[in-house]
Amino acid sequence: MDIPLVLSGSFAELRSNHFHSGLDIKTQQRTGLDVIAAAEGYVSRIKVSHFGYGKALYITHPNGYVSVYAHLSKFSPKIERYIKACQYQKESYEVEMFPSPNELPISSNELVAFSGNSGSSGGPHLHFEIRDNEERPINPMLFGLDIKDTKRPTLTGVYAYPKNRKSHVEHEKKRVELRLIPQSNGDYKTAPIEALGDIGFGIVSYDQLDFAYNKNGLNNIQTFYNGNKSFEMDFKRFSFDESKHINRYIDYEIYKKEKSRIQKLFVESGNVLSMLKDVDANGYIKVEDSTNTVYKVRLRDFKGNESWLSIPIKGTPVKEKLEAPELLPNHFIQANQVNELQKDHISVYFPKQTFYDDFHIDFNVSNDTLTLHKDVVPLLKSYTIKYDISNYDDEDKEKLFIAKLYGYYQRPSYISTKRFGNTLSARTKYLGTFALASDTINPTIEPVNFQDGKWISKLDYLKIKIDDDLSGISNYRATINGKWILMEYDYKKDTLTYDFSDGVNSETENNLKIIVTDNVGNSTTFEATFFRK
Repeated sequence: MDIPLVLSGSFAELRSNHFHSGLDIKTQQRTGLDVIAAAEGYVSRIKVSHFGYGKALYITHPNGYVSVYAHLSKFSPKIERYIKACQYQKESYEVEMFPSPNELPISSNELVAFSGNSGSSGGPHLHFEIRDNEERPINPMLFGLDIKDTKRPTLTGVYAYPKNRKSHVEHEKKRVELRLIPQSNGDYKTAPIEALGDIGFGIVSYDQLDFAYNKNGLNNIQTFYNGNKSFEMDFKRFSFDESKHINRYIDYEIYKKEKSRIQKLFVESGNVLSMLKDVDANGYIKVEDSTNTVYKVRLRDFKGNESWLSIPIKGTPVKEKLEAPELLPNHFIQANQVNELQKDHISVYFPKQTFYDDFHIDFNVSNDTLTLHKDVVPLLKSYTIKYDISNYDDEDKEKLFIAKLYGYYQRPSYISTKRFGNTLSARTKYLGTFALASDTINPTIEPVNFQDGKWISKLDYLKIKIDDDLSGISNYRATINGKWILMEYDYKKDTLTYDFSDGVNSETENNLKIIVTDNVGNSTTFEATFFRK
């Protein structure tokens, strides 16, 4: 880009359900800035979607690497013409195309797109990736991008994890938060702790670059016990298939309850991240009785700035104390086999290896509400919830869907629901509370920048606001004088936008028709006439 490169997001930093696969480059809170090709090559993929990357461009280079540019507002003229022709041919805003190497060649330093805020972007920026010839994201900083960073990584929390009931930290047999003491030289230590047995540790940390307040991820974490290396996490490259294991790498329960990501510096079963290196004894240390030892953690950013954490440990037998027996739910999940739960008219099917561990699950049905534990257990794959709705009237069945309930007020949120006769079925990757919900209200459609029957010759765009209160927008279709038009849907602003430069309408009097349908089939039709020269 033709602006100073300042990052809001770094490579492999921790995100919801995944590691960040590229760099987020700030665009000065603006959209429409020039995006230049990183090197010569050809456009090998173009994807336009409402969510995710939004408008995204993929360029394959002679060395086999692929550069990716996402959340764009639009493409360069030649690419824009290509993709709009595809959209009009398919009569769909969402498209994915794979041009041949000779269709859209790209020279070095060629303008290829304009920055934006499309898709699931939380603000204007350019998401930039480099992928190797196996489609694995690799840190773009390794290719010579020079981002100023003179700040050391920051540590905000430290936790200790006894591995089993034979271990303890501070005479506790569960996760313990340690008191963190910042040092004058920028490093950290904790107060001395008493422990015994196999112990793991976790940290909450971030890195900041110069000229930005964003809290970014680290580049490398190493641990040492009595001078011997026991664990390393190197955030250099990963595959998309493994990115979901971030929920095994972090303390998922704490994240869901407190929105804090504790990085566990030990490896539990099922954590197969390729970024792990030199892991000894799965990263756990063994604290012996009557010993004085030190556990150290080195945090490094890409520029080599580093901070150290020291944890003095005294090996001390646990002080046994009476513990009340833990009351566990009476349904037991075995992770290595299929698990099915059923009560009344609701059933749940967990495929084999849905979970990392065996555990006792809370399963309860009350009328149409399904309580399926709390969303504090990470899942490897989706499972299926089914409702028998044969006791509902035929007219009501059409408007039912399965919803996940969120927040204090347990507001229903639509889950993609299919109906087979008298059975509703939905798949999800989260535990929690679910219920049947009914949506009988049609979507709303309102013009934003024009009125029915008016002249709008000076407008470059048509803007429409669409909304649905419960199940959400499923699809929309718009025509002018019976011809399909390309309307861009921005779900963050609930708007549809049509660009008059597409040239679909050539008449003075134009009849606009928009049909919007929600996820249970409720539909609204909007019609208006406008005049234009």
